Amino acid sequence: MHGYSRLGSSARTSSSTSSPPSSPRFRHGRNKLCAGGRSSKQTSAVERVVYVFVSAVFRRRGVLLFAPVLYISLMLLYMGSVGFDVVNLKHSVVGVVVHSSKHRTTAAMAPGSVYRSPQVFEKLWPLMEAESNGSRVNALMTAWNSTGRQGWKPCVDKSISTTGFSELPKSNGFLIIEANGGLNQQRLSICDAVAVAGLLNATLVIPIFHLNSVWRDSSKFGDIFDEDFFIYALKNHVNVVRELPEDILQRFDNNISKIVNLRVKGWSSPTYYLQKVLPKLVQMGAVRIAPFSNRLAQEVPSNVQWLRCLANYEALRFSGPIRRLAENMVDRMVKNSSQSGGKYVSVHLRFEEDMVAFSCCEYDGGEEEKREMDIARERSWRGKFRRRGRVIRPGANRVDGKCPLTPLEVGMMLRGMGFDNNTSVYVAAGKIYKAEKYMAPLKQMFPRLETKDTLATPEELAPFKGHSSRLAALDYTVCLHSEVFVTTQGGNFPHFLMGHRRYFYGGHAKTIKPDKRKLALLFDRPDIRWEDFSRPMQDMLRHSDHKGFEVKKPSGSLYTFPMPDCMCKLAEARSESSNTTRLA
Repeated sequence: MHGYSRLGSSARTSSSTSSPPSSPRFRHGRNKLCAGGRSSKQTSAVERVVYVFVSAVFRRRGVLLFAPVLYISLMLLYMGSVGFDVVNLKHSVVGVVVHSSKHRTTAAMAPGSVYRSPQVFEKLWPLMEAESNGSRVNALMTAWNSTGRQGWKPCVDKSISTTGFSELPKSNGFLIIEANGGLNQQRLSICDAVAVAGLLNATLVIPIFHLNSVWRDSSKFGDIFDEDFFIYALKNHVNVVRELPEDILQRFDNNISKIVNLRVKGWSSPTYYLQKVLPKLVQMGAVRIAPFSNRLAQEVPSNVQWLRCLANYEALRFSGPIRRLAENMVDRMVKNSSQSGGKYVSVHLRFEEDMVAFSCCEYDGGEEEKREMDIARERSWRGKFRRRGRVIRPGANRVDGKCPLTPLEVGMMLRGMGFDNNTSVYVAAGKIYKAEKYMAPLKQMFPRLETKDTLATPEELAPFKGHSSRLAALDYTVCLHSEVFVTTQGGNFPHFLMGHRRYFYGGHAKTIKPDKRKLALLFDRPDIRWEDFSRPMQDMLRHSDHKGFEVKKPSGSLYTFPMPDCMCKLAEARSESSNTTRLA
């Protein structure tokens, strides 16, 4: 018997491969003299062999013999294992050189495939300084233009008192989930668990945090999030308890691992939960779902989606110790930014050793860098990058925009956009790879640069050391309150942060999301003029401004795009609140 659910049921073109026009000397008859003074009658033995071979090839049956060779050559060219260069040989005879791709010269590499950013910086640095000393307005003051755009406001808090039950129906059982990954992967699991608990009319047990082999953080739910507030904020919508009651636990010999673990597939629909999970929940009184990462579909009914909004944007707030230190850090950043009215830029910089290793990109560290990256890959991913048939192409990764931006590249990008050297910049990051070397040019471009290690004292940070998720929560808060946020590599951190910023700033993410493919080409031009560099940077800033108000698409995530599921257009909000325009 099912329980009650409150939420319802090719060939290349001739222009690229053609040979140069033949010399006028060879356009006359065969009876003319060739270079060297020999007549056409005085042909060598080699030339006779070539003539016979070519004649055979172009005979009717000879073409069939040559076809397999031509086919194999074209396939090798397409696969990239060999290359064909047309070159002029001695005595103007045209020949074809076949060489291995491992021995191609730098000139033959694709544009943007080599790390040349230091040379570009050396060329542009004097011009950056000259512009900073000019009269140009800092882009920090003009980055976002909301003129003519309709604003949004949060709707979740408005609905809290109207959609909740005065008394929740009798629970169908207890739902236990295990959240894995880093801070925001855990956040996603928690919010989805709230939605599933509401769907199944289940009582949610405070989620268990799995000790991840990469993050290595032993923190519990209450160490990162405010447990009391979480239970309170959800009390009219989903029942939440800290732990299983004794009588339920005794049914399973006081061993939570004996509770049946349902292997739910990723992105499962609400229908699946109602048909497969709910009967087990009612029958057994408690079920586990572990792991619970991405176990609920993006597109779900609005009432289920609303519970996700409530959990993420209202119920989940950081624990007291994290919140107090983070607020102090934000205050310090604002004071340090007095020249710009308290506004500052935050950058999520993904240039830690493991990120560089995982990307398989190469920079300017030579053999030492390659050796260190091989060791890091083997340490964290145990042979994943040495599997048979695995080919690593660092140049292709860079051209495709998959390489982490270096601190130097982030700095040049921001200066090109018009952020001058008086801009306060907060860098959210783990331990930067070879920080002394790679952070130096960023500090040179932005002397007012801060990190959590410079903004907080060692004594303040001591309780958080060794806990990556708690440290990430500090970064998250400082980035949330910045005037401009810059994402450089993707991942859950910027995706959740962009959603939160849209929720807090009237629908605008106020986030710079650079075009890394275009950047790779620009950073590959050591002779580039400042005007040719800064113009596309300013275009990227304008594009980021335009995309700031982006609305969620059917396949999108409300954790990045809270409109329209969690927010209402300002005009709608006015009509719903009797023409009151005050933002929540």
